[in-house]
Amino acid sequence: MTIRAQVAGIGHYLPKRVVPNSELEQSLDTSDEWIRTRSGIERRHIVAEGETTSEIAAHAARNALADAGLTAGDLDALIVATSTPDLTFPSAATMVQARIGMETGFAFDVQAVCAGFVYALANANALIASGTARRVMIIGAETFSRIIDWSDRSTAVLFGDGAGALILEAGDGEGTPQDRGVLSVDLNSDGRFRDLLYVDGGVSTNSIGYLRMEGKEVFRHAVAKLAASAESAMEKAGVTAAEVDWVVPHQANIRIIQGTAKKLGLPMEKVVVTVQDHGNTSAASIPLALSVGVQNGQIKKGDLLVTEAIGGGLAWGAVVIRW
Repeated sequence: MTIRAQVAGIGHYLPKRVVPNSELEQSLDTSDEWIRTRSGIERRHIVAEGETTSEIAAHAARNALADAGLTAGDLDALIVATSTPDLTFPSAATMVQARIGMETGFAFDVQAVCAGFVYALANANALIASGTARRVMIIGAETFSRIIDWSDRSTAVLFGDGAGALILEAGDGEGTPQDRGVLSVDLNSDGRFRDLLYVDGGVSTNSIGYLRMEGKEVFRHAVAKLAASAESAMEKAGVTAAEVDWVVPHQANIRIIQGTAKKLGLPMEKVVVTVQDHGNTSAASIPLALSVGVQNGQIKKGDLLVTEAIGGGLAWGAVVIRW
């Protein structure tokens, strides 16, 4: 028998404030048509004053626990993928742990920007496969509105806030692609491309910064790297693109999503798309899309999924999972 990290529950949370493109037209030299054409984004959610990453992460965590029929005491570990924690330390994960009443086990953060959830998923899978933990919650949560330069139309229109949570638990498999659970992981990074997407401030430089991005260069790297990582993950899992039921990509830009699907030879009918409603929520985008996909009746038990993401670093990767 093979130990597999299988899905037990899913949930998400979006801040109440919705900012449509028309609102951004009032403060930026942009238009609804310009934003939609270049990104596919129509609206995004923005946290309220005082609302923090750990707070929205805890909302998503409670929804995932409810979906799984579990309590916080049933968790062995909790991983939060975020680039926008409440404080430098302690980790957002320990704050979520306290908020949901998880008094045992362990919690830690993973920081790989938009690829954070894929990296966290890989960590959770390794913890379960090794026997270190039996049940792990992974949360992607971001308050990117806090690090956006709202005078920069090239970035201000793209990002939003939100959180998604997924619970994985150990289950028995046969060691074949028909098993439920995580089937393969492919992770990559290349620090030579640091200047393509970064925040120009931080603790050790004693500065507070904003997100900066070379959009055209990021796009150029994204499609090729995402498709290659997805193909590598499928090869490791022993499955083909034709067998995939759903691609659940990082929701950065509709053109990146379309370009990657085309490169993989998959129709857009097999791609879960939420970028129009959420914008780019960085590490939260994949779990948000997964949760919405389940909620909408798209993703069903037994479906074969490929998730893939790329973010600052550059860091990127893909995971193949049977729901």
